[in-house]
Amino acid sequence: MRNFRELIVWQKAMDIVVRVYELTALLPKDETYGLKTQLQRAAVSIPSNIAEGCSRNSEPDFKRFLEIAIGSTYELETQLIIVKDVKHISKNKIETVLQMLSEEQKMLNSFISILRERSGQKCKKVASNPALKTYNLTSNT
Repeated sequence: MRNFRELIVWQKAMDIVVRVYELTALLPKDETYGLKTQLQRAAVSIPSNIAEGCSRNSEPDFKRFLEIAIGSTYELETQLIIVKDVKHISKNKIETVLQMLSEEQKMLNSFISILRERSGQKCKKVASNPALKTYNLTSNT
């Protein structure tokens, strides 16, 4: 089992969750059961799926949860664009989170690519890949 708390990609996803909760506090009351809830659920889904994927015993299973996490980043990005377009929250505040999401998407895509290339291989702890922090894929042999 991998320690998800050591993954920078998970740590950054947690930062996104905090920022989204701060933003949703600024939404009007009539969005309590609309965009507010959707934004929060999409944001929480990102680190949650990374963590759940870390519990899986196979690289293909882990990769699948990372793919779900990246899907949640795009869902959240779309919802933030909607909030910006309907002018519920200032463009600057939204752009900051959109930039964080862009970085998270790049990291997740890199992680998924590595897992895809090395499918059938297991993780070994090393501190050589800054995006993955403590995990680098090595062969079983």
